[in-house]
Amino acid sequence: QVQLVESGGGLVQAGGSLRLSCAASGIIFRINDMGWYRQAPGKQRELVASITGGGSTHYADSVKGRFTISRDNAKYTMFLQMNSLKPEDTAVYYCTGNVLTTPRAGDYWGQGTQVTVSS
Repeated sequence: QVQLVESGGGLVQAGGSLRLSCAASGIIFRINDMGWYRQAPGKQRELVASITGGGSTHYADSVKGRFTISRDNAKYTMFLQMNSLKPEDTAVYYCTGNVLTTPRAGDYWGQGTQVTVSS
């Protein structure tokens, strides 16, 4: 069974930085698109950034220039470097990936990691 586990969240002051990690484990043949989503209290889950297997990236307008998504295909890991954090970045951050596994490919989600930015 495939599992995705996030780490690296925490409490940081506005203007600070955090680096989130997402590690996938289990029977994995390949991970296709991966992404980071976030959900703030009372709000819908939103896409923060995504990255294809080939390394093409996409960012939400609200994080462009501040966040950087990357991945290590050999280690089935993904990262989100978050700089110049703002209080409005406070949310639970989830990683997701489309995983080629057995018996079939599917979308998998982590449990989430809390990011809190104080003003």
